[in-house]
Amino acid sequence: MELLTGLLSAFGLSASTGLNAYIPLLIVGLLDKYTELISLNQPWDAISHPATLISLTVLIVIETFADNAPFINHINDAVQTFVRPTAGAIVFAASTDAASDLHPALALVTGLLVSGTVHAAKSTVVRPAVTAATGGLGNTPIAMAEDAVAVSVSVAAIAAPLLGILLLIMFFAPVFYIMRWARTRSPKITHDKEQP
Repeated sequence: MELLTGLLSAFGLSASTGLNAYIPLLIVGLLDKYTELISLNQPWDAISHPATLISLTVLIVIETFADNAPFINHINDAVQTFVRPTAGAIVFAASTDAASDLHPALALVTGLLVSGTVHAAKSTVVRPAVTAATGGLGNTPIAMAEDAVAVSVSVAAIAAPLLGILLLIMFFAPVFYIMRWARTRSPKITHDKEQP
């Protein structure tokens, strides 16, 4: 049961990094340092070092500004294409190392894939759709919602892992609906010959 709980926790945390790379890492670091909810093993305990916690806080402030600024948010998403999956790999490996004997390489790859998938859905489907539909006015509310989901899922993934997964499903169900709707609305290309 501990293995399943650890895996659910790791999946929730790494998925959260697909929305915001730094929030889940900061939450894991703070909970390791100040609570008994998670206990990071070496070398992952570096996440809870005071210098790391301060750095993560500064990065959250910078990303919050970049994520809410028109045009800059698209540049930020491009840069985060490398950062978010890396953060997902780290947090997955750190949280599974604390709870199970999952091989570190498998944990890193799994975290990378989970975070990368969430980031890809966010940056290639959700954000462009919001920008197109609202002329960029919806970017700030959606950025705030993404950060709120990242916080909620990260905390839930550690305190109640199944709840964290359910929160992710609730957040992404509309995304998959929009993707399906967009596919049905796209114009069909026909190759019929023109009638004379």
